[in-house]
Amino acid sequence: MSETPRLPPFYHLIVHDSVGSTNDVARELAGQGAADGTVVWAERQTAGRGRLGRRFASPPGNLYVSFVLRPAIGPAVAPQLSFVAAVALVEAARAVLPGRVAVSVKWPNDVLVDGRKVAGILLEAATTTAGALDFVVLGIGVNVTSHPADTAYGATDLTATGAAVTVPALLARLADALLSWRGRWLADGFAPVRAAWLAHARGLGAPIDVRLGDTLISGRFADLDADGALIVESAGGARQRVTAGDVVDAALQA
Repeated sequence: MSETPRLPPFYHLIVHDSVGSTNDVARELAGQGAADGTVVWAERQTAGRGRLGRRFASPPGNLYVSFVLRPAIGPAVAPQLSFVAAVALVEAARAVLPGRVAVSVKWPNDVLVDGRKVAGILLEAATTTAGALDFVVLGIGVNVTSHPADTAYGATDLTATGAAVTVPALLARLADALLSWRGRWLADGFAPVRAAWLAHARGLGAPIDVRLGDTLISGRFADLDADGALIVESAGGARQRVTAGDVVDAALQA
């Protein structure tokens, strides 16, 4: 790679031209004792993956990075890091995109630009034999110069907005924002992260469909609860917590 990003001293950057998956490399390093703040960055992935094992197209020119994190928290709280990463990604994207471009989040782990997916987040955690959190691997993929055309949801990339964005510059912005939001989360809890996520949430208050396997839940996107679950409100006013699933409402896919 021609340019190395300037990251805060907290991080230790490991660079690869090509890997199967940055998350796999980061998990292996974490299992060997890699320090909190280890960052694995690759120009391309040959076996990139997203949620539920879905294939993640990974050609050169986009950002593929995984962070090894060892926060002093319990395993039940670790999933909140997905929301920490999402608000950090929004902040980083807004810093490099024109002001006219809308940046938003889609539950549970996508970032959108002008309503189309530009980034995804994959969180993988490991616990000790005693049940304590050992480490979290936070994988992030951002479409910078290209995007797949055959996705279930509309996709785009950052340069499609007309912005002149480089992968190293974006990684530097993301690392700064992630460190800042992680610190705030550890100091103040999930409340400020939840508030920031909701402020950027696409479709809040609008009709929504969520697929849970073969089941479809329909209602209104009412809220995000205190532990990150999606709150769907039925026409009769009943509220249901959704902790896993895919938002499939057409209004949130366009």
